[in-house]
Amino acid sequence: MTRGYLYAITAYALWGFFPIYWKQLHHVPAGEVILHRIMWSLVFLVAVGVVRRQWGWLKQLYQYPRRTLILAVAAGLLAANWFVYVWGVNHGFVVQASLGYFINPLFSVLLGVALLGEKLRRLQWWAVGLAGAGVLYLMLGVREIPWVAFALALTFGLYGFSKKKMHLEAVEGLTAEMGILFLPALMLFLLLAHRGESHFGQDPATMMFLAGGGAVTAIPLLLFGAATRTIPLSAAGILQYLAPLLQFLIGVFLYREPFSLGRFIGFAIIWAAVILFIVDNVRAQRGVSA
Repeated sequence: MTRGYLYAITAYALWGFFPIYWKQLHHVPAGEVILHRIMWSLVFLVAVGVVRRQWGWLKQLYQYPRRTLILAVAAGLLAANWFVYVWGVNHGFVVQASLGYFINPLFSVLLGVALLGEKLRRLQWWAVGLAGAGVLYLMLGVREIPWVAFALALTFGLYGFSKKKMHLEAVEGLTAEMGILFLPALMLFLLLAHRGESHFGQDPATMMFLAGGGAVTAIPLLLFGAATRTIPLSAAGILQYLAPLLQFLIGVFLYREPFSLGRFIGFAIIWAAVILFIVDNVRAQRGVSA
């Protein structure tokens, strides 16, 4: 196994174990968790930037203000995605959160069709149709609207779309986004502290997990960035499903979230769609390389 594959698997595994980390902060409101995640992420990322000595991308943002506006939109979408995820994990929706990241690539494909005029291949249409059937089954057969999954797929899909033309590496883009969000987050944190409603400082464990959110956010991104420079894009695309698979297993077997036969059928239909999507991507990549 090459070092690139090891980096990719480690990154996706860390994302897969996210629910366990955020569960340690179940007593802290999701909004406050996100404030700390923004602030400590910026601190960690600036430290990484100092070590790497790569700040040329800041000149791009200064020269092209439109890019800063796009990054501000992306930052808002990412913050919304983080909020929904942390709230969902700490309110017993780990399984539904995993569903959101299973269907996210399919939702991104639909965004490409709707907003960029992209064309779908036959298997891609089958995959999108099957995923839609699975979601419809959950809504009608199980009478469950997976709104956490929808919200995660929507916010992350639009986040990816908004950054499509930014030409920034993941770490640099996240640094810029956290920089945009830092001042509002700091002001809200100070307001909570002034009101005596802040959980930061209550006990050492809470402080450690809130502050550690910065490293937890950035380290998988650093590993992912290193991996994508050395392994095929198709391989990275297939490995991405390791994260929601681990989240699903954690939700069902560690946190004992309910998973009835009806939910299993709905998920199985969506998993079949994901498999079709993977098969189509592999075939397309082989066609390009032939």
